[in-house]
Amino acid sequence: MQIGGFQKLTLLDYPGKVACIVFTKGCSFRCPFCYNADLVLPDGHTDPCTEADVLRYLTQRRHLLEGVVVTGGEPLLQPDLPAFLEEVRALGLSIKLDTNGSFPKRLQDLLEQNLVDYVAMDIKNAPDGYGAATGLPNNAAVPLVEESLQTLQASGIPFELRTTVVQGIHTQESLRDLAQWLQEKLRKPVPWYLQSYQDEGRIIAPGGLSAFSPTELQQILAKVQRFWPDAALRNAN
Repeated sequence: MQIGGFQKLTLLDYPGKVACIVFTKGCSFRCPFCYNADLVLPDGHTDPCTEADVLRYLTQRRHLLEGVVVTGGEPLLQPDLPAFLEEVRALGLSIKLDTNGSFPKRLQDLLEQNLVDYVAMDIKNAPDGYGAATGLPNNAAVPLVEESLQTLQASGIPFELRTTVVQGIHTQESLRDLAQWLQEKLRKPVPWYLQSYQDEGRIIAPGGLSAFSPTELQQILAKVQRFWPDAALRNAN
């Protein structure tokens, strides 16, 4: 498995659990606002940490840690992800997967194998704007994302949705349309977090992008909550 980074401790990324984070390399999207360019782009930095290093650390800390977050990039690109997760599961640790929803069949396979306990899925934009948000030439990812949403809902596994809100990609109206789309596709609400755009110097294509103001974010939240009452702001200060 191609590992691009390893964070040995997090109290924030796995709800209610002391965890570590494994960052995988590569992604099926090229979101202009992505802040993990070194993980996504082919010539990006690779952490010298190996899969064996991670498993050795988890074995040593399995009585202190409660879970492992696998994120990216897009982890479902990794063909040997299931084998890695089996090793993690054998240590008695819970597993959280971050995904962009573009590999619904692989997601379903992991769920059927009981290799994931919690999922955070990124929702990039309303269907008409998905191509612009993902850096792809069209909106071809939309049916895949819809299938992943339906797979998660049918599985009964706890999951959350996340959208990074960016001026230059989104408008208040497109985010309202996104909320309406989610309402149509999911039978019952789940937590949906709107995250403010932040440029930390590693953005794939920052030109023309900026954050909404706190006032604008509150206005956006009010609009989307008409369709999705469980929406909330995260890291929006």
